Amino acid sequence: MATDTLKGTTGASGATGGLRRLLLDNGALTALIVLVVALSALSGNFLTADNLLNIGVQAAVTAILAFGVTFVIVSAGIDLSVGSVAALSATVLAWSAADHGVPVALAVVLAVVVGVAAGLVNGFLIAYGKLPPFIATLAMLSVGRGLSLVISGGNPIPFPDSVSHLGDTLGDWLPVPVLVMIVMGLVAAFVLGRTYIGRSMYAIGGNEEAARLSGLRVSRQKLVVYALSGLFAAVAGIVLAARLSSAQPQAANGYELDAIAAVVIGGASLAGGTGKASGTLIGALILAVLRNGLNLLNVSTFWQQVVIGVVIALAVLLDTVRRKAGATTPVTSGLGGGGKGRQAATYGLAAVVTVAVIGATSLLHNGGSGSTTPRVGLAISTLNNPFYVSLRAGAQAEAKKLGVDLTVTDAQNDASQQANQLQNFTSSGLDVIIVNAVDSDAVSPAAKAVNKTGTPLIAVDRSVNNADSASFVASDNVTGGKLAAKELAEKLGGRGKIAILQGMAGTSASRERGAGFAEGLKAYPGIQVVARQPADWDRTKGLDVMTNLMQAHPDIDGVFAENDEMALGAIKALGTKAGKSVQVIGFDGTADGLTAVKAGTLYASVAQQPTELGRIAVRNAVEVADDEKVAKSVMVPVKVVTKENVAGFTG
Repeated sequence: MATDTLKGTTGASGATGGLRRLLLDNGALTALIVLVVALSALSGNFLTADNLLNIGVQAAVTAILAFGVTFVIVSAGIDLSVGSVAALSATVLAWSAADHGVPVALAVVLAVVVGVAAGLVNGFLIAYGKLPPFIATLAMLSVGRGLSLVISGGNPIPFPDSVSHLGDTLGDWLPVPVLVMIVMGLVAAFVLGRTYIGRSMYAIGGNEEAARLSGLRVSRQKLVVYALSGLFAAVAGIVLAARLSSAQPQAANGYELDAIAAVVIGGASLAGGTGKASGTLIGALILAVLRNGLNLLNVSTFWQQVVIGVVIALAVLLDTVRRKAGATTPVTSGLGGGGKGRQAATYGLAAVVTVAVIGATSLLHNGGSGSTTPRVGLAISTLNNPFYVSLRAGAQAEAKKLGVDLTVTDAQNDASQQANQLQNFTSSGLDVIIVNAVDSDAVSPAAKAVNKTGTPLIAVDRSVNNADSASFVASDNVTGGKLAAKELAEKLGGRGKIAILQGMAGTSASRERGAGFAEGLKAYPGIQVVARQPADWDRTKGLDVMTNLMQAHPDIDGVFAENDEMALGAIKALGTKAGKSVQVIGFDGTADGLTAVKAGTLYASVAQQPTELGRIAVRNAVEVADDEKVAKSVMVPVKVVTKENVAGFTG
């Protein structure tokens, strides 16, 4: 009896240990299943065919970048340059094909060569220059982004139609970016699991000195590793630009962190020696599922960053626990041997669980909510700017007044992220979508996709090019720029030297305000523009840029900043000169800007009344949802606010 009891206990313990080992060895897959189950239960819009395809598209660029980064991390390196290299490769393709008539096939090859070349430079600096990978790739991050801006002149370049099809779908349902992601994933898995260079990566990552003593040419292998990372970055950049129908010089900004996070979440160790392509894919899917699900649940973008940070920390913690528990992390892509059968069984189990979830959630959400409350989505370009914070406040106040369920997202000035958010809005089945575009051209493909669903689209502050919007609510940036030029020139008596602080390169608002200001200055030939520098809409950068400009141009008479935040930074740099020997004009009419106008340090601000823009956009959305006719274009007047009229300005 005692023997039988012992045997039974041992069997139970073995079963429990086996389950524990299975979960530890497949932590990323387990986490993905848990996320899918939780989000399916919380949102009836999550587990639909359209939304799952959306998730695939949104994961594609990160996954392709991450496959390349997997090679680097497996070999105990790091690559911080992949986002910039992606933007540079896409810019080279568009610049050569669209601006210089290079055949598209050759332009694509040239873009890929640029990516590989950037990777080779990284590899050379690390392998032969003995620079730490962090420093070498950090330098390439800056060089790649700078070259992208130089080549494009800071402006988006339209993508050739033949390449833009990479952002389309096959048979009106299967997204091409997903297919490219799968192909690149298979290539990565093959390289890691079936090639000499793949085995070399694991050897170098496990113990570089031992690999060298074993006869591996470590320096040469590192060149190949970083070249492969550059190759995958180039492909990711082409896919991203195809989605946006244009090469954006600021595209993929910060994507290197997402790529590294996907690799780490997928089970690779930053110490090197472990990692696999399937794990990286699961890591990228986890990030995409999180962002998609949190959008559907109307969770603030700020909190989304917190959640993703926690997930990354937990992934590293799991890796530590797994190592202490002696769990075996496959060091290859999972191909070959008994590991292949065990992994197939694991994925089979995951498929069974997924099917069960689909069945359960379809019953759980059957019939929908039946709510008659209008549901409106507002996709804002960035909430890191007081102007758009005021726009959101106006929209929320009007939504509360009219009984509207308003969901707000923040694209953080990332056109690709905004495209993802618009896709998520369509998956949510909203009645109307309002978009404040990061860029009028880059938002076009996503806006067209919204049009196809029949969901009304309203543009606010910035237009949506090449797509149908039920209404466009905005101030006239070009007119505002002309007014700013007239006001500054007349204040200076028609003569003087001025500097211009520009917004983020490539954004439509910066282009339009700058174009209006340049047009307005034509009437004042005595005004000389001595410097133009971008300060990215940011007060701190405005301070730094203005401080530097003063060293080169100490006799400056005036400053035009394309928003109040940069103007306030310029005022800080000018010190006692502001409002006395140097006149500064801003744009937007923010609360802080108007306070500076009252104090006399900011001569004027071209006020756009952002709160009113938000109110009108929501009001029009409700009318569109009720099938009422709304004005195709609503222009909220801009007004130059100076110390003389600021007291009577209500915003």
